[in-house]
Amino acid sequence: MQILIGLSTKDYNILWLRYMVNFRYILIVSISFTLLSNTFLHAQDKVERPNILWITCEDMSANLPMYGDSTVKTPYLSKFAEQAVKYTKMYAVAGVCAPSRSGIITGMYPPAIGTQHMRTGTGNEKDPSIPSYEAVTPPEVKAFPEYLRTAGYYCTNNQKTDYQIGEPFTVWDDCSKDAHWRNRPKDKPFFAVFNINETHESMIWKNANRPLRVNPKAVKLPPYYPESDVIRKDIARYYDNIILMDSIVGSILKQLEDDGLAENTIVFFFSDHGAALPWYKREIYERGLHVPFMVRFPDGKMANTSDNQLISFMDLAPTILSLANVSLPKHFNGQAFLGNQKAKNPRQYIFAARDRLDEHYDLVRTVRDSKFQYIRNYQPEKLNYMDVGFRKQMPLMAEILKLRDQQKLDSIQSRWFKNKPIEELYDVENDPFELNNLAQNPVYAAKLQELREVQNNWSLQIKDKGFMSEKDMVRLMWPGGIQPVTAKPVAQITTQNKSIQVSLSSSTNGASLGYKIGDNGSWQLYHQPVAVKKGIKVYAKAIRYGYKESEEIMISTN
Repeated sequence: MQILIGLSTKDYNILWLRYMVNFRYILIVSISFTLLSNTFLHAQDKVERPNILWITCEDMSANLPMYGDSTVKTPYLSKFAEQAVKYTKMYAVAGVCAPSRSGIITGMYPPAIGTQHMRTGTGNEKDPSIPSYEAVTPPEVKAFPEYLRTAGYYCTNNQKTDYQIGEPFTVWDDCSKDAHWRNRPKDKPFFAVFNINETHESMIWKNANRPLRVNPKAVKLPPYYPESDVIRKDIARYYDNIILMDSIVGSILKQLEDDGLAENTIVFFFSDHGAALPWYKREIYERGLHVPFMVRFPDGKMANTSDNQLISFMDLAPTILSLANVSLPKHFNGQAFLGNQKAKNPRQYIFAARDRLDEHYDLVRTVRDSKFQYIRNYQPEKLNYMDVGFRKQMPLMAEILKLRDQQKLDSIQSRWFKNKPIEELYDVENDPFELNNLAQNPVYAAKLQELREVQNNWSLQIKDKGFMSEKDMVRLMWPGGIQPVTAKPVAQITTQNKSIQVSLSSSTNGASLGYKIGDNGSWQLYHQPVAVKKGIKVYAKAIRYGYKESEEIMISTN
């Protein structure tokens, strides 16, 4: 197979035009979710379904004591680490939240499903001819909690989404600031997500007036930053926010213990991508992708151990379904690393992408093995630095720009404001700050060639949407710039053994259906005919990810 780096501009256009056609084909493939449910999601009787709790935080690298950073104490997470398995090589698929979270919830690489840009709903921050849009994913793609709900789980999210596909009502039983496992029916296992916002980038300036518990003089400056009191203070604030986040983790874990659920709940802790600092967040270097990740099992399995295998956020959806004893759909891009469907062979590589960030475009792809990271800059004419307006609210960022203008940055610090090489190769094991680019070193020519081919083949395999313009991609998703509308459900009523059965379908390929019984019911995910009593009203609606929700229908059972 010819590799991308050797293609001419004309060849590129032909190649990616072909994949645009393939993508159009994917969008019109019809896969019935009812069939998908019957094939993959049949909730077998007497199958063990453990409770699963995710505690997630934002914009934080592995700056925690159990990962070797003793800047601050985190008593709750440190105790949790003693009870958990610590994964040392977990990687996000993007260095920024929305693409990363779209990958987590769907189990698909963002460039494979058109969710690679940060973010889809920003309107005039980018080309005003591109509307704020919700990405239309291929019809087989479902948020993995739908599989759990079909298997009988009560699924809650408190409360951030940022999935790039809108907020389909079929994904969660409850997605709100009040969402909690405590609201579940007593006979259901739960999958609950709590997202902690306190470490988000914005909290560095929003919390600026809070008493600072971290001594700025005690923080270690990475080589990317010059000596400055302003910079030290913001880094100290980043660590102070980690202390605050840790206390919230402790509160959630205490609620679990108070409810008597710690002994039958698998608990995950992780961050959505790297640190909330300039030249960390939004990057796909090690510092933007590597995150803390720990899992605690109720029986103490693997407690206080480390696991050094390469794993990716693509592996989260299959792993959760594997732990929940739900069959894995074949379209997932990742593989399970726990549970009864654990992959036989560990990963050799992890992949990530960088595309539009707010108002600025870039196109970068990366692959990493256990030791080396390869980065391909498809637009090397652009600077490493993106002049993203949002982060300019951070004093640290303003200080770096001021020192740049005063020509007070050294050769390492000023690299951010220079053009990028076409290729980068780093020995991350021996060069953790990724300062020494080995791409031109003949000693590493074989490794460069290996990872170059792996990255190119990956982009070809997933039919990487980053290689078409966002305008063309949105044109395929929303013809004429208008959001497609999901067809309203069609109901079929039958009577069996004096029970009324309501069956639902939608003519929209890939639509998920929901129903509620009675005027005061809550929306349930439809996956099999619903039994109701005569005279009870049933309401239904449908949603295809990226489409507008269908019209709601009322079904009379008189």
